[in-house]
Amino acid sequence: MDTPPLSGSDSDSDDSLVTDRELQDAFSRGLLKPGLNVVLEGPKKAVNDVSGLKQCLAEFKRDLEWVERLDVTLDPVPEISGPQSTPENKDQKAFDPEDDFQREMSFYRQAQAAVLSILPRLHQLKVPTKRPTDYFAEMAKSDQQMQKIRQKLQAKQAAMEKSEKAKQLRALRKYGKKVQTEVLQKRQREKTHMMNAIKKYQKGFSDKLDFLEGDQKAAVRKTKEGAKGQQMKKGYEGFLFGFVMGAGQVSHGHGSEFHRSGLELREHSAACGRGLPAHVMGPFSRISLGRLK
Repeated sequence: MDTPPLSGSDSDSDDSLVTDRELQDAFSRGLLKPGLNVVLEGPKKAVNDVSGLKQCLAEFKRDLEWVERLDVTLDPVPEISGPQSTPENKDQKAFDPEDDFQREMSFYRQAQAAVLSILPRLHQLKVPTKRPTDYFAEMAKSDQQMQKIRQKLQAKQAAMEKSEKAKQLRALRKYGKKVQTEVLQKRQREKTHMMNAIKKYQKGFSDKLDFLEGDQKAAVRKTKEGAKGQQMKKGYEGFLFGFVMGAGQVSHGHGSEFHRSGLELREHSAACGRGLPAHVMGPFSRISLGRLK
């Protein structure tokens, strides 16, 4: 029974369809063996067609002078460290074409031998072998090609500079956001501290207003609080009870000062109560005005 043709890539790769009957016929003739059948390619035989090579050489060969051809056939220069090449050591030391270093050194020695052989012949023919000092060789590329290369390099450099500037801007933005966040956090902490101090002051837990003056003024004020504390306390007591606490202060029991005008008494009260907070000064001022009436 014939097998259906293969589909897809298998059908495209096969040149012809193989049927079961053909396989059986090939097996009966002994062309196939049991197991996996793989077509083995035999080793390729090198063909040295000397006549064909000479024919190809004759096709492109030109009868020119040696100066135009500059071709020589020489053996490589012998190695300095090793012995000179002889038929005996040539057989002993075979050349390995897979060795990169040995292959490159053979090219170098071959070129060296050619130069040592050709230079004397060129000197005999009076052919110059050295360029003059002011010699400028023609460039392999034209000015237009060099201009294109220059523009390409400039565009590449501009792209690199643009990328570097973009990186710097991203770093600066990142640093700016970090600094801005720190400043906002610091302001929030200061605001929270001030609000807590105001609440304490409103509730009467503290009578200091240092949070309104700043750090330096607060430090100066703290140094002066100890010296002025007692004096302010005496001034408050003199204002409340009419005691004579010092020069310039007036007692309510003194007759000569009792009939002073209300404006003078208010100025006197303000002088005695200077530095007193507003919420403390208000009731006392109303009491003093009531006494005057």
